[in-house]
Amino acid sequence: MNLPNKITIFRIILIPVFICFAIAYSDSLESDSEKVWLRVAALLSFALASISDALDGFLARHYHTKTSFGRTLDPVADKLLLLAGIVTLSLTHWQPGLPLWFGFLVIGRDLIIVAGVLFIRGRIGQVKMKPIWSGKICTALQLSCVCWVLLDVWSQETRPVTLSVLIYLAALFTLISGLQYIWNGRCQLKNSSHHASES
Repeated sequence: MNLPNKITIFRIILIPVFICFAIAYSDSLESDSEKVWLRVAALLSFALASISDALDGFLARHYHTKTSFGRTLDPVADKLLLLAGIVTLSLTHWQPGLPLWFGFLVIGRDLIIVAGVLFIRGRIGQVKMKPIWSGKICTALQLSCVCWVLLDVWSQETRPVTLSVLIYLAALFTLISGLQYIWNGRCQLKNSSHHASES
């Protein structure tokens, strides 16, 4: 196993570490005995995992060590890290935190996409998953929401208006990208049945 793949696995290992620190910090808030070091540890573990994403990609490109295993595992690790951030900050009592509905929206969209991929693969044997513009914007906005909450030490009671706007924008593009993926999947099924009828 090459170094970039080891870094990717290290990023996956950091995900439960981040979750544990984030939950422990939330519990300290609930018990009115805030432990700031837990917040710092959660932030550092998430930041280290995010930095490792850029590092393994750079090493793989620079030293020409890209592998099929890495190409499959790397986006999975990225998605798991982002989901861990969104879900954890939605379900715990971080201030300002993310709303619960936002976490369910993101999970629901990803579950629908996974179910669609499995369904199409079962029907036609292959799935064409290409990056779409709305998906890239969605990921950037979701990550921005997570980073804002992790770094926001000044909003103790209410959620800043700017963060609320960012959350609603992320929610909007979560819906748009989900609908685009559904439409693309529908087109693949339609084209497949069209080719089958011609043959």
